[in-house]
Amino acid sequence: MKQSISGGEAMALAAKANGIKRVFGIPGAQIYPIFDAFGKHDFEVIAPRHEQAAAYMAMGAAKSTGKPEAFSVVPGPGVLNATAAMCTAMGTCAKVLCLTGQVPSSYLGSGRGHLHELTDQPGTLKKIIKDAVRINDPRRTSVIMNQAFQTLESGRPGPVSVEMCWDTMAEEHEVEITEGNKTVLRPQVDPGQLKAAADKIATAKNPMIMVGAGAQHADQEVRELAELLNAPVMSFRSGRGIVADDHPLGVTPVAARLLWEKCDLIIGIGSRLEMPYMRWVPGNSYQDRPHDERTVIRIDADPAEMNRFIPHIALIADAADGALALFNQLQDKVKPNKKRLDEIAEAKAKVGQLIAGVQPQVDYLQAIRNVLPRDGIYVPELSQMGFAAWIGAFPVYEPRTFISEGFQGTLGFGFSTALGAKVANPDKVVVSVNGDGGFMFGMQELATAAQYGIGLITLVFNNHAYGNVLRDQDMHFGGRHIASELYNPNFSKMAESFGVKGIRVKSPAELEKAMQECVDANEPVLIEVMAERGSESSAWDFIHMYDPPQG
Repeated sequence: MKQSISGGEAMALAAKANGIKRVFGIPGAQIYPIFDAFGKHDFEVIAPRHEQAAAYMAMGAAKSTGKPEAFSVVPGPGVLNATAAMCTAMGTCAKVLCLTGQVPSSYLGSGRGHLHELTDQPGTLKKIIKDAVRINDPRRTSVIMNQAFQTLESGRPGPVSVEMCWDTMAEEHEVEITEGNKTVLRPQVDPGQLKAAADKIATAKNPMIMVGAGAQHADQEVRELAELLNAPVMSFRSGRGIVADDHPLGVTPVAARLLWEKCDLIIGIGSRLEMPYMRWVPGNSYQDRPHDERTVIRIDADPAEMNRFIPHIALIADAADGALALFNQLQDKVKPNKKRLDEIAEAKAKVGQLIAGVQPQVDYLQAIRNVLPRDGIYVPELSQMGFAAWIGAFPVYEPRTFISEGFQGTLGFGFSTALGAKVANPDKVVVSVNGDGGFMFGMQELATAAQYGIGLITLVFNNHAYGNVLRDQDMHFGGRHIASELYNPNFSKMAESFGVKGIRVKSPAELEKAMQECVDANEPVLIEVMAERGSESSAWDFIHMYDPPQG
């Protein structure tokens, strides 16, 4: 049924028809009508203090739930402020929708300098995210929005932006809002490639599986395939938790590197195979295909991935579909080699000894893990604590409980992303673990946490430095510290000035005790962990492992 509504209200209702119930965003002139519609139609609206945070919060919510989430900011500088988060969402396959405005339609492409004008905003965004579209005819709002959601969720998921001109958004039109998109496009598994893959796997003696962000929804299928083969399942950042670290077949990168020497076949599922073919190879030169004796099979929904790193056998498929198809093909062809369980267990047992010297990070991460429930959500930051978590010093047990910045390595993503994860999961414990440098990128969002009562536990490790930069300058640049030493506030007192509880601790035992109290309270809190500048041991020997670690 048609109704007379503004273009902005049509956008909001079409988003709601596609399951959007909340929006992270900051209102402004071109998008007043859509924010008015959010209020009229009972959306949950969370207004952060920076556009970048709006997009990060949507990403955190989307990554933690696997469902589309939305943010809304003004065009031009507002959208550009959000692009670091949007490219991070693209890199981590997050289902994020951007709702934005545009200059008045008569000014499009004029270069006249209207408010927030950006030359070819959709063209700019298409270089960064999966797609960017404009609704010129409000009568087609549902059609275009539904197409946007189909794009966002089909194949390799990724962010999409939808914009509407200022005048079109403000004026009323006769619009029909239809049912939301119900079609998610998934490539069909090629029977010939499937048979070729199954035949190779059936003859492999020591297969290994590596999972990434594209397999977060396929935990059951991946686990069943792994158990059929008795194949260890490795994850680095975005694949953590798909197979639990305490499952006999769940291995961290360090354990996987020990097992890699005997591996004769690897199956990449929703993964770029970053560890073995970017970090475990000499030098820093791009390889477009494997140059070793191992057979490489890839399952990926994105056909372009098969050209970026060319496997021996490519299965263009959704991770769940591809893993299940392989399982069905192999059921009568293979029997699990029980001896492998002992080898995997031995490799896993060695990891604790090998990484024990990465201190004090390992002890702090253990303190956090002791408190965080199995389904609690951990959001690292690009920091010394984050790097130690990558190598497995922080065990992960369930899908979507470790939210990474992925290959973008986006400093400052963590705090805002964790706020979004907590908003989407109010009954789960969510912990944001930051370095002092990264936290300062978004510390203004303490105001958001206080205003909306977001019960996030935020840790800030205060060593008065960009710790990794400081170490690199010590090791490679004669100890000349250029722009790596920081002068910081008292973070715990600063938190209190925002209305957030502030605590200071100096040891893993103190942190564990403080966190336990915070878990029970479920209110916004910042725990400042004091550290001496340059005191952390490096985790990088366990990230770049051309040779197997010794110990």
